[in-house]
Amino acid sequence: MTTATRTVLDGLDGIKEPLADLYRDLHAHPELSFAEHRTAAEAARRTASYGYEVTTGVGRTGVVAVLRNGAGPTVLLRADMDGLPVREQTGLAYASKATGTDPEGNEVPVMHACGHDTHVTCLLGTLQLLAQGRAHWSGTVIGVFQPAEELGQGAKAMLGDGLYERFGTPDVVLGQHVVPMPAGMAGCHPGPAFSATDSLRVRLYGRGGHASRPESTVDPVVMAAATVMRLQTVVSREVAGGDTAVVTVGSIRAGTKDNIIPDEAEIKVNIRSYTEPVRTRVLAAVKRIIRAEAAASGAEREPDIETIDSFPVLVNDADAVRRTMAAIGAELGTDRVLDPGPITGSEDVCLLATAAGAPLCYWLFGGIDAQTYETAQKAGTMDSDVAYNHSPFFAPLAEPTVITGVKAFTAGALAWLGPAAASAGQ
Repeated sequence: MTTATRTVLDGLDGIKEPLADLYRDLHAHPELSFAEHRTAAEAARRTASYGYEVTTGVGRTGVVAVLRNGAGPTVLLRADMDGLPVREQTGLAYASKATGTDPEGNEVPVMHACGHDTHVTCLLGTLQLLAQGRAHWSGTVIGVFQPAEELGQGAKAMLGDGLYERFGTPDVVLGQHVVPMPAGMAGCHPGPAFSATDSLRVRLYGRGGHASRPESTVDPVVMAAATVMRLQTVVSREVAGGDTAVVTVGSIRAGTKDNIIPDEAEIKVNIRSYTEPVRTRVLAAVKRIIRAEAAASGAEREPDIETIDSFPVLVNDADAVRRTMAAIGAELGTDRVLDPGPITGSEDVCLLATAAGAPLCYWLFGGIDAQTYETAQKAGTMDSDVAYNHSPFFAPLAEPTVITGVKAFTAGALAWLGPAAASAGQ
């Protein structure tokens, strides 16, 4: 750990409690993608008070906070802000009771089921420490509070709104994501680290009628059921054993009444992959099966297959991982940093790095009580006793999760920013 890192992090003791309070507040007030108005306002207010140049409304609801501190590298630190349409079941005193309107106009419960409240809190803590300790580093910090990561559209929206033309192009992009591993730990995998995602909305068209006369109809419910079951063979029969892919049907909707066969059914399919050949093969197989099952059912109209969102593979730069994680390990302890291997979650932060032509280091940090994790691991009950991201029971501990995230983000940033001497005379 460098002297500068230690000196900057010395300010952490004075903001621990306010950060924990902020985390609980954000957790209680989640907002859906592109509706993060309250969260964005809080990020803007706080970063302005730290001395950053703040711009709101970037990519609709994004916030960019810039601190120029003499000559040196430009480091982009990113946190996503949006919640999910999930009804919280944690039972916490600060559990969300919020609702919102989804893209299809439905009123839905909203929860920070993926930990983005933690990400915002940690970035705000890091930006405050860097501002307080600006005498110990040089360069430019760009804090990006990104909307709509859950839709895979937020990074695109900010880039499309002139992110780099307006605020400068970074030399490195850094970010982190809380996950259900022991609080106090961090992990990063070089190379392909998060999978590509393709999400499809499929409309299957039948011919409706009375439930008592199915022979006069083309039943889209049966068509959808057959499609869902046949899709389960894509990975098991069309993907090589050494490759990785996941095909999930996460939504199926059809009809309104038990005695009416509807005209159409809708399914939503989510596909994960790590390489372009596998991605291409799986997408082709999924579309082939959807069309074939419709034809086999006697559908008089071909299905509509629409791409809802798409995330590319997130590739961590190997040199950036070594440099950043060495700094984080020096702060957390080398025994607290690991390589978790590639995971099948997806992230759009990689678009920020690709657009800048900059290396990316995106790591994980733990948010689960260490004893709970260890007990479940030993008992083989991880799936039932440890809540994962997107679960209605997912709620990272305030302590020591937030403090770990702030330490990691700060140490990671300082591994790239210049030494204080570089700003002499500025």
